[in-house]
Amino acid sequence: MFRSIMSVLGLVMALAVSPANSTERPPATLYKNPQCGCCEQYANYLRRNGFTVKVVPTHNLSLIRRQAGVNIPEKLEGCHTMFIDKYVVEGHVPLKTLDKLLTERPAIRGISLPGMPDGSPGMTGQKTEPFTIYEIGSDAEPRVYATE
Repeated sequence: MFRSIMSVLGLVMALAVSPANSTERPPATLYKNPQCGCCEQYANYLRRNGFTVKVVPTHNLSLIRRQAGVNIPEKLEGCHTMFIDKYVVEGHVPLKTLDKLLTERPAIRGISLPGMPDGSPGMTGQKTEPFTIYEIGSDAEPRVYATE
């Protein structure tokens, strides 16, 4: 009896310390400038949360976006471009919003947290205001996807 209690307890503990939904997370490919350390930190943040992330250094993110059919205004560009499942993710999007995208599966091309906001995953500094994450789609005017 003691052994079966310990076996169940061991299983519960293993599940409790495993990254959430690690077996359900799709692999990601992140394109970044070769010298950008914050993008490496973002990839590590995703890995710590159960994602498999392949990092590809490039000096031409705009070409990567064009080749993938991602046409976004410059003001929505992030410091890196990531492809995950059928979506493109620009910038340091927090896990909560990334999970929302992958769970809800909206009919959009992807999402963007423009620039390199302080306090966002992979960035140093303190978060001073809510992050506004935008939809990437075919509309001329950007629409807010999430605020966190």
